[in-house]
Amino acid sequence: MDKLSYELAGVNISAGNEAVARIKTKVERTFSRQVIGGLGGFGALYDLKDLLHDYKQPVMVQSIDGVGTKTIVARMAGKFDTLGHDLLSATSNDILVMGAKTLTLLDYIANDKLDPNIIEQLLSGMCQACIEHNVSLIGGETAEMPDTYLPGEHDLVGIVTGIVDRDKIISGANIQAGDKVYAFASSGLHTNGYSLARALFFKTAGFSVDSYIPELSQNLGEVLLAPHINYAKPIHASLEQAIEIKGMAHITGGGLIENIPRILPKNCMVEIKKGSWPDLAIFHVMQEIGGISDYEMFRTFNMGVGLVLIMAEASFKPMQNVLKAYPEFKLYCIGEVVPGNQTVRIN
Repeated sequence: MDKLSYELAGVNISAGNEAVARIKTKVERTFSRQVIGGLGGFGALYDLKDLLHDYKQPVMVQSIDGVGTKTIVARMAGKFDTLGHDLLSATSNDILVMGAKTLTLLDYIANDKLDPNIIEQLLSGMCQACIEHNVSLIGGETAEMPDTYLPGEHDLVGIVTGIVDRDKIISGANIQAGDKVYAFASSGLHTNGYSLARALFFKTAGFSVDSYIPELSQNLGEVLLAPHINYAKPIHASLEQAIEIKGMAHITGGGLIENIPRILPKNCMVEIKKGSWPDLAIFHVMQEIGGISDYEMFRTFNMGVGLVLIMAEASFKPMQNVLKAYPEFKLYCIGEVVPGNQTVRIN
């Protein structure tokens, strides 16, 4: 009988080293001049001295999130590169709604058995997203944990750190009745609602990731793995032009019904008009498969809305001028703030 070792117990340190070696150069391309040192340290170092000169009263903003069971769809399709985009967008958007600029990302990849090919795909997409949005991927962790995860399972989590001037924090406190509710469209489910989506498509309907769905004009896997949109560029460009955005909500798990109230004053509610933004077929297909109520759909999925902005109507035209430089982003008026009790009504 062979003597036990860490590898025989299920953890292959050499595979981890190989994965790090494969992505080292790509990760280092994301580094800004504030990053000190490279990969391999016990902690990540980030020099704030010069950066803080641009802020009167700098506030650090942080968020942690994951891509959820979208990882299962990626495993079914054998395609992991878009998950890195998802991770940055999911976490970055969460602090963007407070007016913060994302500076760094830390990633955590856990699985039952480390596959360097999969790690390379995950990190390649993540690096590409970080470079696109000037975010430094300053460190992370790969954890091989047999028995904690089932064979083939992966978990992908990230922590972003950002910065905002205290007097420029967007809290929603100034929202009032009469303000308009605007929205940027989503690219689909983004990273929420996948447990229900998988149950509908793969269990109830019996589809596979390779199934071609005529209503979607694509294979199901392609639709479900569409990358989460990052809204940082048009929002920061608008804020730099002193456009007043009173409140923003990243539409994640809980949909419009649960996320918008998080930024509303106690004496306000929001009325949303259905059909006032692009209608994505995937939500209709899911609703028809499961016979799901409108309320459950709007409480589970983003329903085609990725980011909500609440502004005075006078801010709309100036923002439209800013968005001319970002033609892929179109702003839709989807509702209005009215007197109420921190709820959302969808008509």
